[in-house]
Amino acid sequence: QVQLAESGGGLVQVGGSLRLSCAASGLTFNRYTMGWFRQAPGKMREFVGYIVWSGGSTYYADSVKGRFTISRDNDKNTLYLQMNSVRPEDTAVYYCAVSRSLWGTAASAEYDYWGQGTQVTISS
Repeated sequence: QVQLAESGGGLVQVGGSLRLSCAASGLTFNRYTMGWFRQAPGKMREFVGYIVWSGGSTYYADSVKGRFTISRDNDKNTLYLQMNSVRPEDTAVYYCAVSRSLWGTAASAEYDYWGQGTQVTISS
């Protein structure tokens, strides 16, 4: 049974930093693309970025490019999202997810397993 558990969310001021983690179990972690998504109140779920199985390639939404960094530790079965220079519009519940796509995808429909999410709130 695949399980994903996000952690690290909280309240941070504008311009600050936060690192989210996603601990995975029940799968061969180093075989899968991992993605981050977010959902703000009253809005649809939004793609944030992904990292391919090897960690050798990442891709980000324009809204976070240059501010957020995705990484993974395949030995620890853990995915990370480093958030820098945060803005009020980054306030959302952040989700990690597992994709069957070998080369990465921004399409949420291609992600098969999802965590429960962690709340990130940016105060101004």
